[in-house]
Amino acid sequence: MTTTQLPRREAKVDKPRPAPAPAFTSSAMSAPREPAADMVSLADRIRTLMDLAAGRQMSIPLGGQYFDAVITANGPAAYGVVRLMDDVQRGPADSPDACGPVIEDLQRGWLIWLVPSGTSSQWARAPHRFATCLGAPHELALPALDQTEPPGPYWLRRCRSDRLVPAEPLRQYLGRFQPDPVPDESVLGSMLSTIS
Repeated sequence: MTTTQLPRREAKVDKPRPAPAPAFTSSAMSAPREPAADMVSLADRIRTLMDLAAGRQMSIPLGGQYFDAVITANGPAAYGVVRLMDDVQRGPADSPDACGPVIEDLQRGWLIWLVPSGTSSQWARAPHRFATCLGAPHELALPALDQTEPPGPYWLRRCRSDRLVPAEPLRQYLGRFQPDPVPDESVLGSMLSTIS
């Protein structure tokens, strides 16, 4: 049995085509544009959150898209309010320490409650006898997320993505338990960005 070989076809190899030359318009040749204001803010927020997640100290502006801070004395009266706020905020699947984020600064004798943005303007119209509330333009230095005990400022109630401390029940309980002495607002504004 004989086999017939099929005719071979020469492979045609195309020469590589050069890439088209870029066409620059006059607007592309101008100076680089500044990023949009909301993108700068977003980039700053992402860097800030990455620092916090990496265990580094970070300062965050109060107000705006974040939160305001209510500052009270620490001590037995304030700890009683923390326990009541645990009860107020505890859902069916929550652990006993359900209160929103609270930082304790033992050195200064403060509790710093993170409350919804806008609380400072509400409390400015009706100041509280046993607390000071600050928002923009102040900044707050936050402890690292894993800092849950001294030395240094630490999270008495952890920072979570799903909650802040509700301002109205906090205001009522602070009035009832009266933690004293009240931190002075002029001192607070200069110290909050350096607590950690």
